[in-house]
Amino acid sequence: RLYQIPFGMPNCEDESEARTLYLVGDFSAPAEFFVTLGVFCFLYSMAALVLYLRFHSLYTENSKLPFADFCVTVCFAFFWLVAAAAWGKGLSDVKAATRPSTLISAMVVCQGDGVVCSTGTTPAMGLANISVVR
Repeated sequence: RLYQIPFGMPNCEDESEARTLYLVGDFSAPAEFFVTLGVFCFLYSMAALVLYLRFHSLYTENSKLPFADFCVTVCFAFFWLVAAAAWGKGLSDVKAATRPSTLISAMVVCQGDGVVCSTGTTPAMGLANISVVR
C-alpha cells in the first residue's frame, strides 16, 4: 500500500515548508496471497505431521488417506508456484514505483528550469529478492 506512505520533498522556493508526496500503487494483494498460502501450508504440514506420528496405523490401513494427502500436497505446490510468481511481479512493481529516477520525475520541484535533482543511494532490495526465491 504505497499510497499510504508519505514522502517528504523539499520546497526550493520557501525553505521553511516541505511538501509531501505520496507514492503510487497498491501491491499488497500478491504479498497477502503469498503469506496466507504460507500460513496454510504450515498449518497443513503440522496437521499431517500429527496424522503421520499419532495416527500412523490409520494412515497405513486406509488406502484413500494417502491419496488425499498426495492430492492436497500437489494443490499446495501449484498454488505456491502461483503465489511466488504473483509476489515476484508485485515486488518488481514495488521496485519500479520506488526507483529513485521515478521519484525524481514525480517531484514537481525537480521539473523547474535550471533545477538539477540527483539521487542519493539506490534502495537495497536484496532481502526482498530472496523472499521471492524462497
